[in-house]
Amino acid sequence: MDKENDTLGSALAAATCALLGTAAVAPVEAQEAKRWDFDSALMFYGESDSRVSDLSASVLAKRDFDDDRFLSLDLSIDTLTGASPSGATVMGRAQTFTSPSGKGTYTTAAGDIPLDDAFRDSRIALGATWTQPLARLYTFSGGIGLSNEFDYRHIGANASLARDFNQRNTTLSAGLAFSRDENNPVGGTPAPLSLMGDVGDLSNRIADGSKDIVDLLVGVTQVINKTTLVRINYSHSISDGYLTDPYKLLSVVDPLTGDTVLRIPAAGNGPTGLYRFESRPDSRTKQALYAQLKKYFGGKVLDVSFRYMTDDWGIDSQTLDGQLHWPVGMSSYLEPHVRYYMQGAADFYRTSLVAGQALPQFASADSRLGEFDGVTVGLKYGHKMGSGNEWSMRLEYYQQSGSVADSALIGNQRQFDQFPDLTAVIAQFGYRFGR
Repeated sequence: MDKENDTLGSALAAATCALLGTAAVAPVEAQEAKRWDFDSALMFYGESDSRVSDLSASVLAKRDFDDDRFLSLDLSIDTLTGASPSGATVMGRAQTFTSPSGKGTYTTAAGDIPLDDAFRDSRIALGATWTQPLARLYTFSGGIGLSNEFDYRHIGANASLARDFNQRNTTLSAGLAFSRDENNPVGGTPAPLSLMGDVGDLSNRIADGSKDIVDLLVGVTQVINKTTLVRINYSHSISDGYLTDPYKLLSVVDPLTGDTVLRIPAAGNGPTGLYRFESRPDSRTKQALYAQLKKYFGGKVLDVSFRYMTDDWGIDSQTLDGQLHWPVGMSSYLEPHVRYYMQGAADFYRTSLVAGQALPQFASADSRLGEFDGVTVGLKYGHKMGSGNEWSMRLEYYQQSGSVADSALIGNQRQFDQFPDLTAVIAQFGYRFGR
C-alpha cells in the first residue's frame, strides 16, 4: 500500500473506532494484545439543601478470549445518605411524623418541605455477561445481575441476539430481560393509603412487597458512511406487583384552608397530623423510542440522542442528550455534555388528600411522578498515558424545576413552594487500564 492509501486507511480505522466507542488497536509487533481491560470509576452525587448524597465506586472488567468471545464482570458499591422528601405538604407550622421503622419520630420546621433526614442506604451490585458469535453473522450475549440494599433485593437475567446484514453495515438486534425485585422496607410494608400510626403501631403492615419486570428491546444500527452511524431502538417494559414506594406519604388536609388535619398522638408519641401512605397501580407498561446519531469530523466525534417514553400511568417524557469528544494534543481530550429532560405528571399525582372526600384508588405526592424539567451541563477531561492506561475527570451540574397547577392547591398551600427547585453536583474520577 502506498503512503497516501496507508494514511487514508488509518483515518478510516480511527473514525470507525471513534464512532463505535473503541480505541484503535496498536500493531501486533508494537504491542501485545491485553487479555483483560479494566474500567474503574469513583463518583460523588450531592443534592442541595443537605438532601440526598451518593458516593459510589464501580469496576468493569472485560476478558478477551479471542474469536470475538468476551466475558464482562462488573461490581458497584453505593452509599446514600441525606434527607428525602416524604411527599407531605409544606405548612406554616411544624409537623411531626413517625419514622419509617415505627420506633421514633422526626419533626419538620414550619415552612420547610417535609424531609426524612434518617435516610441511609447502601447497595452492592454484581453482574456478569458473556458475548460470542453464533455462526458468521450472528452475535449472542447473555448475562445475570444481582444487587442488594438494606431494604431491597434484585435478581435479573438477560439475553440478546444480533444479526449483521449489508456487508456488516447494518445490524438488527433483539433482547429480553427479566428481573424479580423484593421490597423489604424498614418496619415492614405499609398497606396503600393506610394512616400513619403512632410509635410502635405497625398494624397496617402487609407481607408482600415484590414485583416482576419484563423488558423487551429491538433495534437497528446502520453505518451511513465512513463518518456517520445511526442507531434506533424500541423498548417495551411491563412491571407487575408492588410498585408503591413504602416511604412516601400524602397529607390529609382541610378542604378550605389546605392545612393538614391535626391529630393528638397517643401519649404524645406519634404524628401531629393525618398522613396516609401513597398508593400506586400494581402494574405499569412503558414504551420508549430511542434514536442516536454519531458523527466523526476532523478528529472529533459528536454523539446526539433523543428518547421518548410513555406509559399507562399517564407519564410522557422526552430526553435530549449531546456530547462532543474533542481531542486535545496527541493524548488528551475534552467532552462537553448537555442533557435536557422533560416529564409530565402521572394521572394519580396530587399534592394532598382532602378530608371528608372518598379516597381515590391511587394517589401519590412523590415529586418524581410530578411535572418537571431537568438540565444537566458538564465537562469531562481525559488523558491517555504512555503505558496505554487512561484517566479521566468529569464535573456536572444538574438543575431541576418542578411545577404544580394552581388548581391542585388549596388555601394556605399557595403560600409555600410545594415543588421547590433542586440542584445537584456530580463529580467522577475514572481510570482505565489493561493487562
